[in-house]
Amino acid sequence: MQDPQTHHAISLVALLAWVGLGADGLSSSAYGPDEAFRALGHHGYLAVALALATGITVLVISVAYSQIIKRFPFGGGGYVVATELLGSRAGVVSGSALLVDYVLTISVSIASCGDAIFSFLPPALAPWKLTLEAAAIGLLLLLNLRGVKESVTFLAPIFGLFLVTHAILIIGGIGAHAGEVPRVAGEVSHGFRAGLAELGAAGLFAVFVRAYSMGAGTYTGIEAVSNGIQIMREPKVQTARRTMTYMALSLALTAAGILVCYLLFRAAPEEGKTMNAVLAERFANGFTVGGVPVGHAFVVVTLLAEGALLVVAAQAGFIDGPRVMANMATDSWLPHRFSQLSDRLTMQNGVVLMGGASLATLFYTRGDITHLVTMYSINVFVTFSLSQLAMLRYWWRERSAGRRRGLGTHGIAFALCVAILAGTVYEKGGQGGWVTLVVTGVVIGLCFVIRRHYRNVQANLKRLDAVMDALPAHPGGPRPVVDPKAPTAVLLVGGYGGLGVHQLLTVQRTFPGHFRNFVFVSVGVIDSAAMKGIEEVDRVRLRTQTGLEQYVELAHRLRLAADYRMDVGTEAVDVAQRLCGEIAREFPRAVFFAGKLVFERERWFQRVLHNETAYQLQRRLQFDGLNAMVLPVRVLGEAA
Repeated sequence: MQDPQTHHAISLVALLAWVGLGADGLSSSAYGPDEAFRALGHHGYLAVALALATGITVLVISVAYSQIIKRFPFGGGGYVVATELLGSRAGVVSGSALLVDYVLTISVSIASCGDAIFSFLPPALAPWKLTLEAAAIGLLLLLNLRGVKESVTFLAPIFGLFLVTHAILIIGGIGAHAGEVPRVAGEVSHGFRAGLAELGAAGLFAVFVRAYSMGAGTYTGIEAVSNGIQIMREPKVQTARRTMTYMALSLALTAAGILVCYLLFRAAPEEGKTMNAVLAERFANGFTVGGVPVGHAFVVVTLLAEGALLVVAAQAGFIDGPRVMANMATDSWLPHRFSQLSDRLTMQNGVVLMGGASLATLFYTRGDITHLVTMYSINVFVTFSLSQLAMLRYWWRERSAGRRRGLGTHGIAFALCVAILAGTVYEKGGQGGWVTLVVTGVVIGLCFVIRRHYRNVQANLKRLDAVMDALPAHPGGPRPVVDPKAPTAVLLVGGYGGLGVHQLLTVQRTFPGHFRNFVFVSVGVIDSAAMKGIEEVDRVRLRTQTGLEQYVELAHRLRLAADYRMDVGTEAVDVAQRLCGEIAREFPRAVFFAGKLVFERERWFQRVLHNETAYQLQRRLQFDGLNAMVLPVRVLGEAA
């Protein structure tokens, strides 16, 4: 862990970050414009205004999040912003919405991928669609368990294919109608006048607002970059803001361009096909090269590229979802085990949970993209709105340069986000949108229950700290010398405190006068929420060493021979097992002791919230031929 390559191995340059995180935003062009255009009905002439509004909205929200990246350079996105500026309660609402959002990111992306692919496959294969979508989520789950960078790099080439095919589609489609601008302008003008006559200004505006709100899926991936700053190369802020620029420009141009092309090609919904599939067919049907028709091949390649990008977009759920969980776990809103990295530098627990939840969501909705996008959009804009409100509060209290610009940027973004959220809830709340609100509410409630449990346990354990007040002062004189050949008690401890002191005194009380040496062992665990760079490894190492030195000093005050051993790693059990093996060779008569919280009335959730590290280590050491014991530390009372 001293090697700087540890952090380098889990970081991404701007280009790869654009693939792994920015693709979440760009891929929304597969379903956002589709939903928006369908909502226009026979008022398709409003597509030009809708395209302009969509592009501007993307840019405004992206600029606002670029400012958030600058003010919060260690990532965390909406959860961290809301927690820091609005308080922990607002933070847990934002974080819970984000967690549900990232589950839906995976489900929406894979379901939309299935829609794109099955748009050109024979209708007879349609019954296999849901099964193949579930298999795709399973494959991504396995890839992400192998490591973040490997899976993103593996999918990078197809991201480029999407850019090329859709650039041809949009630029070629608009260019092919360049000579028809007067005609199209006339049709738009005539349609607008007819719409005014039919619905009036208020009615026509209502149609536009409804379509604008229904296209909320277009903006859903914008926050992904600010959530994933931790995995980017130094300088992180510049890399993240560059990634945000790439994503914003590509999404604004793609989404707006597709909407304009729908209008130019008079695209209309067709059974079993996405709007993008209809557009690609109308654009490429006449393609020939040397007399050979290649139009159908272009359509297939374009939709395959779109589907592939949606698979890449699902990565945002597997990359950023566990990172939000890690931040929340560090603050005790979720089980602490979600903040730990695995030996492949991935958040294995979070990855598995995100994958399992997305599969459940996919099966619940039967892969219906309209239902999924509705659920998805609501939660995204809950977080968006809280983030912009938090930044408004920041700039309201800030008196530094840029205050007026900050208020203006986040004020406009907040107004847009709240308007889209209100419109989506109003239009789709009764058509499935209520499900995401209920699920998010349940997650929020569960977070409060978990945090209350951890606080109660900590309050109960404070009684152990009282023993520290009764410890003797240093008696002076020479310190006892460690004898490697003598019986040695090896104590695995955490930070210096009553819990570790309790272990030391328990060993002395249980085996009076037997052990001549005491060796304190601790593993500094790099948690995913704190992994902000190689400097964090040094901070963890120093903190761990300081605590161990305090334990050794305490042993000397008790006239005991003592020493310590330590290391820093990403998995406590693996590193501790290796350390214990080394200590056993140095101290052949060593017995290993690990502490474990024991509850008066243990329930299943206590086993989930408090990991089984002591038992895991005991089992491994015993199979290594070493003597290991678990020391119970009682936690009394129903409150625990």
